[in-house]
Amino acid sequence: MHRITGIFVLCGLILFANSMKADSSNPWKARWISSEHTQSMPNTWLAFRKTAKINAVLQTLIARIAADSKYWLWINGKMVVYEGGLKRGPSPFGTYYDKVDIAPYLVAGDNTIAVLLWHFGKNGFSHLNSGTAALLFDAEAPGVEILSDADWECKTYDAYENTDAPFPNYRLSESNIRFDGRLEMPGWNQPGFDKPLSSSSNIVAAAGGAPFGALVERPVPMFKDYGLKNYINIRKSASGDTLYCRLPYNCQATPYLKVEAEAGDTIRMQTDNYLIDNVPSVRAEYITRKGLQEYESYGWMNGNEIRYVIPEGVKVVEVKYRETGYDTEFNGHFSCSDPYYTELWKRASRTLYVTMRDNYMDCPDRERAQWWGDETNELGEAFYAFSPSAHKLAAKGILELAHWQHDDGTMYAPVPAGNWAKELPLQSLASVGWYGFYTQYYYSGDSSFVSTVYDRLHRYLHDVWQLDRSGLVVERTSGWSWGDWGENIDMGVLTQCWYYLAMKAEKAFALQLGKAADAEEDAAIMQTLEKCFNNKYWTGTAYRSPGYKGETDDRSQAMAVVSGLASADKYPSLVKVLKKEYHASPYMEKYVLEALFDMNEPAFALERMKNRYAEMMSYKDYSTLFEGWKTTGGTINHAWSGGPLTLLSQKVCGIVPTSPGFRSFKIAPQLGNLSSASAKVDTHYGLISVNLHKRGSAIAVELTVPEGTTAEAAISKGKVKTFAAGSYTFVIKNK
Repeated sequence: MHRITGIFVLCGLILFANSMKADSSNPWKARWISSEHTQSMPNTWLAFRKTAKINAVLQTLIARIAADSKYWLWINGKMVVYEGGLKRGPSPFGTYYDKVDIAPYLVAGDNTIAVLLWHFGKNGFSHLNSGTAALLFDAEAPGVEILSDADWECKTYDAYENTDAPFPNYRLSESNIRFDGRLEMPGWNQPGFDKPLSSSSNIVAAAGGAPFGALVERPVPMFKDYGLKNYINIRKSASGDTLYCRLPYNCQATPYLKVEAEAGDTIRMQTDNYLIDNVPSVRAEYITRKGLQEYESYGWMNGNEIRYVIPEGVKVVEVKYRETGYDTEFNGHFSCSDPYYTELWKRASRTLYVTMRDNYMDCPDRERAQWWGDETNELGEAFYAFSPSAHKLAAKGILELAHWQHDDGTMYAPVPAGNWAKELPLQSLASVGWYGFYTQYYYSGDSSFVSTVYDRLHRYLHDVWQLDRSGLVVERTSGWSWGDWGENIDMGVLTQCWYYLAMKAEKAFALQLGKAADAEEDAAIMQTLEKCFNNKYWTGTAYRSPGYKGETDDRSQAMAVVSGLASADKYPSLVKVLKKEYHASPYMEKYVLEALFDMNEPAFALERMKNRYAEMMSYKDYSTLFEGWKTTGGTINHAWSGGPLTLLSQKVCGIVPTSPGFRSFKIAPQLGNLSSASAKVDTHYGLISVNLHKRGSAIAVELTVPEGTTAEAAISKGKVKTFAAGSYTFVIKNK
């Protein structure tokens, strides 16, 4: 194994701007601006305003907008962007910017540009604080320049305040939001506002300069705004002081109210997901002014219901909510003859969506952190649940993971992060391997990130990880040595399997990039692992590490199967183990169930799936899946639990790509004891649709193949049929 010197790190820094698509082709004229009075404290809010004269209506005018940390944009009184900006961290030395076409909102003559900025002002598990509250706005066209500079008005918006304790836990960069209606500046973001905010803005940095660093174009869509909506139902507490407002499902929502009150009353808002094992999330408060008033708290929160605590004497005229979220469509579908699995797939997709925004999250309440064990499961689910716009979120995460690599070569998560830097070795192996980086490439068909991350991936696998004399990978306990929640975790076996899968991915990437020597080295390592793995860990009935004292680990048996290290002759013994041992958390249960399908045990895979998820599914009022098997000990919205979503579409309905991006795919259903099932998968080519119905030992298939793709199915023993674009009906004979 060769070692790459510190030159690699230096080169990585130099190449960062290009690899993360920083905009060097269009130089910035704008400057980062702030108020001369702001101290950039946590939870700082700034109001910016500019009058821009336009001589003629424009067809297009792209504004490049960056902020630490979030912004809301109005032009001529109309909302243009509801929560712009991404949390900081394309690398430890960069900031994302948005591109927004503002031409449709402009008129010939004077135009009012208004921006409300929220500066988080503190680090978190998904955000790196620059330390400076500031805005960058650059819109240029022939004869037009709207640039952030000293001519903008800017004021610290004093109506926004911090609440009293309790505060959000340290993992969150967001603060609670209190708004004092008595200090509101009515109409400040509308044309005709005649009270100057201040004399001028303060220029704090050049574009690309410290402390904001390289500017990187936002790689994911702007967030989707579903608009203000009525709650499903509203009930009052017995005392009458609390409104329990039901949301249609667990979602990312901002609360709205319209009330009539005297001045100085405090209305409190939070969701039913506010406390997780006594760990606080975010909440909001509104202090009334006298008279009729309305207010929307812009910091999103999530839950099944939003609760308003109303002081005596306050008359509630109206309460609503606004759902926002990642801009993708729920175009995937699964249903079957057993409603249990249909509902399980539906809840998994809802859980996945509520854990997507700036980044994939473990959960949207306690952490909002891009843990890569979670993301590895999530990115696989997204291909079967959503439209292709969802693919971009994992690609963003991959580039971040690579560009946050430590100088010593370790890759750690969550990133972006300002208050975490520990490696979880097995999660990192999962992320860079077959189920992480490679699945993202193969299922999306997008290889654009591969050349960017390859050298970093190679360094991690070949320099950080070492092989012993026998050719097995040496376990590493640096950082946080974690294989799964729970007990009876055989780390030795799991380490070999995850490393083998990582080498499998790197070998495929090496061949793709023409790195023949690397591919040969990877192949040799894999061959040695295959031989030594069984010699060391196979006991005759199960896989087990020497010195491991716990009960036989179901996870490690499963990983041996899905990695390919377990040969088919061992399957009967391994099935027996998986019928007895139940130790995996919902995170690793995905691989246990997948292994059963791989060993042609679909009936038992579905049986085990139903039994394992039984308690989660028994909560009829919940639309999401839990972190653990019970409501206690974690969140109730954790997308690492959504493995069944992938498996029901991929294994039960059998829709699997055979070339990148589903350019070709196969239909290989495993219905088990189900009598029927159907699925839809949205690809860049269009919608794949499959309907399956059992007919004795055969399966009747209705198949739609999108334009530009081909499908194949083994319709009988030894006979494979290929289908061009179109709609077909045929029968798969299993005997």
